[in-house]
Amino acid sequence: MAQLKAARATDVPPAMPDPDPDVVAADLGACVRHGRVDGLAAGSGRAEATATATTTAAAADQGRRRPPLVVVGHRGKGMNALASPDPRLRGDIRENTLRAFNAAAASHPAVAYVEFDVQGQVSAKRVTELNLDEFLSYGPQRDQGKAGKPLLRKLKDGRILKWDVQSEDALCTLREVFEGVHRRVGFNVELKFDDDLFYTEERLTCILKSVLKVVFEHANDRPIIFSSFQPDAAQLIRKLQDKYPVYADPRRNSLEEAVKLCVAGGLQGIVSEVRAILRQPSAVAKIKEANKLSLMTYGQLNNVAEVVYVQHLMGVDGVIVDLVQEIAEAVSAFTVVTAVQASGSQDGGGIVVGERMETAAVAVAGTPSFSPREVSFLLRLIPELVQ
Repeated sequence: MAQLKAARATDVPPAMPDPDPDVVAADLGACVRHGRVDGLAAGSGRAEATATATTTAAAADQGRRRPPLVVVGHRGKGMNALASPDPRLRGDIRENTLRAFNAAAASHPAVAYVEFDVQGQVSAKRVTELNLDEFLSYGPQRDQGKAGKPLLRKLKDGRILKWDVQSEDALCTLREVFEGVHRRVGFNVELKFDDDLFYTEERLTCILKSVLKVVFEHANDRPIIFSSFQPDAAQLIRKLQDKYPVYADPRRNSLEEAVKLCVAGGLQGIVSEVRAILRQPSAVAKIKEANKLSLMTYGQLNNVAEVVYVQHLMGVDGVIVDLVQEIAEAVSAFTVVTAVQASGSQDGGGIVVGERMETAAVAVAGTPSFSPREVSFLLRLIPELVQ
């Protein structure tokens, strides 16, 4: 069987240099004003002098007409970023475990999905080199009298840290996830493959059929999304089934190439690192309007409520986050406010009374609310955060 065309991540040319923050700020400003992206704002490339009250009103109007932003718990209740100076990001529950998934589901009603990997690495061995018993022998064990092998995490800078968290749980199989996680939440199943290996179509098909067998036997009516940064895997999982949507992750290439992949392979959406979207806001219109694709994002900036709010105004459909409860609360707040405002407008006059007024008052306390000057500052701050 011939090798497929996918390259290793290290073979992909380096990304283009970061654009001028003023240019990005202008592009973001156009997005917030119009609720979509029409390309770069006219002029010298600097952000327009200030965001006006019209900007804020237009953004709010667009927000009222948008569906609620989908919140997805990254690896459950957040990735264990062991080297982070922020204790919240180090995580209190071991990622990719039943306890983490159920904690995310219980944290807030706005959490609609949990994301997890179906492959990864354990110490120096690849998961594909381990049989099931070997894989489950790492970390905490369900049998309290049995000691598991130590789990370590290798950081991008080469450091290897002991993988300790406050609340432990055992590793689990895909079948156990379907059986043990609250049915309220859907699953974003990320199909991960080793960057240092080439896969034949036959081998990829065998792996994906094994995943699909479990999904078809246990999913029932649970919402499922497949995603993968391995383009051949994304295309194959789409060919092997048409029940569940498949999203391409362009981390190996550009957003433009991801759009081409989706169109050619009949994929339904893109899941992108948030900085790629904020660097190139004009891509949102191409993804959503021209090609009718859904768009989700992930990355550290998704743990900043204001950045998530701007994405909502841009038209992003979902965010994968580590600070699951905090971001879910923020998303719920501005979703409730815009829904109540829209309902008030439909009642004729925009006055909200009774329980709806109380709901709005509670929600406003946690809602990103900006004066024109603050909107202008935020649109200029985000490009700096991206860099």
